[in-house]
Amino acid sequence: MRASLDTNVIIHFYRAGLQNIMFDFFKDGVFIYEQIRNVELENHGQDILKLVDADIAAGKIEIYTNDKLKNQSVFKMFENNIRENKLLYDSGDMGEVYAIALAQTLGTYSLVTDDIKQGGPYMSLLQIYDDIRPFNFADILIVRYLMGIVDEYQTVEDFNNINEKSKLNWSFRSHLKRFIRRFFTDPDRTDDYEWMQGIVKENGIMVKNRFERLRRLV
Repeated sequence: MRASLDTNVIIHFYRAGLQNIMFDFFKDGVFIYEQIRNVELENHGQDILKLVDADIAAGKIEIYTNDKLKNQSVFKMFENNIRENKLLYDSGDMGEVYAIALAQTLGTYSLVTDDIKQGGPYMSLLQIYDDIRPFNFADILIVRYLMGIVDEYQTVEDFNNINEKSKLNWSFRSHLKRFIRRFFTDPDRTDDYEWMQGIVKENGIMVKNRFERLRRLV
């Protein structure tokens, strides 16, 4: 999978020192638009900027500039996507607008954002765009757990670490319920359900058992 990153999720993973989870999860590439690095992170993520720059230099994060988009003959499409998304979301948060527009332009099938408020990109994309699959950090941690990459103790520890370092006040139990509803019991989109069923089959996951083990900890 490939992913376009919103500003907030970059900050949250890096502040907890868990940024490698993103690179391991999205093995086909992690992308950000230049304004997220040069404006959004400069304004809101100074504490993690050196680490982000080191990963950019190492090729773990690919920066998309206007010139790069022009060279790929998609800059006009990107501009159009920005204009359309400004109408849908609060233009005061340009990070999410850039991240969604880049995902749409590149055909990047994952958007990673921790903006989960009603009317925000995470909730809206579940209903508007069938070709972009939104994730928040809790989703990524739970999928990683289901695949058997880490156990339930590490999953909860990582969630608490991100939650505390960024002062999010999220509830793991609530996000687990949302995850189960979205991908298993009452999906908004059939492709989310089918995608998850592919993961379950490929990894031989005993879903009920694994969720019960998580519930015991939260």
